[in-house]
Amino acid sequence: MSDMKTKPINEEPPEISKPAGRSGKTALDRFLPFVAVIALFIFFSIIARNFFTVRSILSLALQTSTVTLMGIGVTFAIITGGIDLSIGSVVAFTGTVAVMAAIAGVPIWISMLIGLLVGVICGLGNGLMITKLKLPPFIATLSMMMVVRGVALTISNANALPAPDAFGGLGNDTIFGTGQQFPGIPYPVLIMIAVALIFHFILSKTRIGRYTYAVGSNEEAARLSGIKINQVKIISYIICSLLAGLVGIILASRMVTSQPNSAIGYEMNAIAAAVIGGTSLMGGVGTIGGTVIGSFMIGILTVGLTMAGANYFMQQIFIGLVVMGAVTFDRFRSAGGRK
Repeated sequence: MSDMKTKPINEEPPEISKPAGRSGKTALDRFLPFVAVIALFIFFSIIARNFFTVRSILSLALQTSTVTLMGIGVTFAIITGGIDLSIGSVVAFTGTVAVMAAIAGVPIWISMLIGLLVGVICGLGNGLMITKLKLPPFIATLSMMMVVRGVALTISNANALPAPDAFGGLGNDTIFGTGQQFPGIPYPVLIMIAVALIFHFILSKTRIGRYTYAVGSNEEAARLSGIKINQVKIISYIICSLLAGLVGIILASRMVTSQPNSAIGYEMNAIAAAVIGGTSLMGGVGTIGGTVIGSFMIGILTVGLTMAGANYFMQQIFIGLVVMGAVTFDRFRSAGGRK
């Protein structure tokens, strides 16, 4: 035991066996969410007029981009065995701070970086409360949710703040447009793709990704293997709030205004996307690809039901049922794996 305590942390720890949920998933488990997305897309293409058009698909990707970005972040927190309820408040807070900085005359790109930095600070606060104060993730992030929302409302006097016109470029401009038939790919969609690829690589190919899975699968075993548990958790929550901050800036840019009352309940959609995509609330299991698929399932349901004439309340019922089914399936799969 003494050797283990003195072992340099920067060295690679002993080989950690993959969690059963990662390696033991059947082909059906891996591809079921993808098949469900294809089935939903075909279904709504049949029953909803104009659903299967280039413009509708680009609109779907744009609306889904924010849920995807938040879902990718919360996937890291959930894999470690935690949760983050502060996402929506961080979205509103970072957008408000970035717009206020731009109004004060700070160059647009620097004001956006300031917003991202605020997101990082929020994530660091969550991580420190969980690791140093030993607060349960639910309580720590719930507290952060209320504090951050209160600060956003206070500094803005609960008023929407119009941003300079140049602030709207990130959220509203497109690339590769050819006219009416193809209006172009919105920047937020390109950001979503880039972020998904980057964090897929981090989670699946790097040491921090392996450590994240190890902590969520068996925290004590990870600690005995020489992994700095607290550092891994703090990094996971920083990633979560960083991407929430990115969403806050994108939304503020799309509206060309800050909305301190916005993004209420966004954390539920992000968590739902991760869970639908196969991330286990028990920790240790999840993929970025699965979360992307889960977010598109929510997006297709929302857009498809709207185009089919269903109201907002019906959409919430359907999405809730899908989340319920995904969690139930995960629990049965986990119970079966322990037998």
